[in-house]
Amino acid sequence: MRIVNVNLVNSLIRRRTLSLAYKNGKDILPAKLLNELQKYIQGELIYIPKSEERAGWGVNNGTRTVISERNHDIYMLYQNGFTARQLSEKYNLSEDSIKKIVYKKNKELNKHAI
Repeated sequence: MRIVNVNLVNSLIRRRTLSLAYKNGKDILPAKLLNELQKYIQGELIYIPKSEERAGWGVNNGTRTVISERNHDIYMLYQNGFTARQLSEKYNLSEDSIKKIVYKKNKELNKHAI
């Protein structure tokens, strides 16, 4: 049985989501393109999306994995006798959230058992 340190998890989630990279246009864009862009926007940040399809929520920064592992831990603790109230206090989630996690995980595991 694995127990997750909630403060550590929250710290990792915050740290991973705050790492945005800033690049100066004059260092990476051809002069002609830079001049054309300056007709529309100057001295401001602009986001240029990737040309390929976006990854799903939390895939690139590991958040999805962290939450999936947390939810698995919640499910295992619930199966081993912890109440929804105890788990809600331990993971700083509402009892309803705990119940939804347990229900969803139970449904996933039963689906794979068939």
